[in-house]
Amino acid sequence: MKRVLFVCIENSNRSQMAEAFARIHGGDAVEAVSAGSAPSGRINPKAVQFMAELGYDLNTHASKSLDQVDGEFDAVITMGCGDDCPWIPAQRREDWGLPDPKHLDDDGYRAVRDEISARVQALLASL
Repeated sequence: MKRVLFVCIENSNRSQMAEAFARIHGGDAVEAVSAGSAPSGRINPKAVQFMAELGYDLNTHASKSLDQVDGEFDAVITMGCGDDCPWIPAQRREDWGLPDPKHLDDDGYRAVRDEISARVQALLASL
């Protein structure tokens, strides 16, 4: 089983959607985790809304701290948030440079969501 960690500062938007897409696209072959350096403690309602459009319930997720993450990962992905990610053992590291969708209009939010989905599929195919 491949382990993937998605990191963003608040762990409420991009990293949560990436974790969800890794679960959707990877199934039982992937353990997907997301966390943040300064977690907001809640999932952004817009992330919940726009993932629900695809049939995924982000209400089952929790915003968590990097301090709650342990072990080694096949990949650690940061979302382009300029986050100072502590050293986490990983075979591969990438920064995706995605815009924070929380202040975007609905179409902009969906565009970021769909870009995350495409990148997660490509990542999983390459692991």
